Amino acid sequence: MDYIKPSEVAETFLIAAVAKSKLPAGQLLLRGFLSGALLGFATAVAFTSTSQGLPPIVGAILFPVGFAMIIVLGLELVTGSFAMLPAATLAGKVGPLTATTNLTWVFLGNLLGGCFFAWLYAAVQTQFHHVPAAGPAALVVAAAQAKTVAYHKLGAAGIGLAAVKAILCNWMVCMGVVMGITSRSTLGKIAACWLPVFTFFTLGYEHSVVNMFVIPAGMLMGAPVSIREWWIWNQIPVTIGNLLGGFLFVGLPMLWLRSEQVQRVAPAGQSAEPGPETFIDPQPSAVEA
Repeated sequence: MDYIKPSEVAETFLIAAVAKSKLPAGQLLLRGFLSGALLGFATAVAFTSTSQGLPPIVGAILFPVGFAMIIVLGLELVTGSFAMLPAATLAGKVGPLTATTNLTWVFLGNLLGGCFFAWLYAAVQTQFHHVPAAGPAALVVAAAQAKTVAYHKLGAAGIGLAAVKAILCNWMVCMGVVMGITSRSTLGKIAACWLPVFTFFTLGYEHSVVNMFVIPAGMLMGAPVSIREWWIWNQIPVTIGNLLGGFLFVGLPMLWLRSEQVQRVAPAGQSAEPGPETFIDPQPSAVEA
């Protein structure tokens, strides 16, 4: 069957986290780099549709193409890992140092990929800085300011607002990871993960990897934003918020659902908690995001 039953999803979620933790640094960097760039492409598509006079919701419908490519190709997105690896650590399947190292490499890969595509995008949109930003590029510049300068004007409340929007964002993004696990087919994974990702983008929440493209691209095209403003008023609080949202609202529930399922099916007189030998390598597409 193409469909994976809800009773199996929580276990598959943890299996994928364990497999993800075993990837070497080079793979994490490469997969993270590609993911950062792909989300940049998807964000650029969304801005382009809006600049053409289409309703913003059309851009939200189009944006999940980037996430779908990441899901299907088994790439690495730190926001999805924020739910999976802490949950696996809490379950005792992945060591804290391993989880932290994994997240660090993926974050770096995402950052490099997002910034690299931002540089290429800015070069194309401004013809290597010979013309001012216009059309979708002007929207990117405005978005970069809204994601930094606007929060700065609010002071401490701005940091709190960015963090809360990031929590809500990654609740949905990590639900996209879970939804992708519910199907074994390519089309099933794409359709399932599309729903929550469309939801977060429609509502305008904060995604740390998307911002690794939007803010640098805006800065390169003339947005009056400093590197300090980027990191203090957006990247740091948004990353922390994404971590909290993914772990608290997806990672922990998946862990609890799995624990309940294990307790229910454990034979009498045997431990309900399976040993390490229970974990097998999942399908490659279950390790993504």
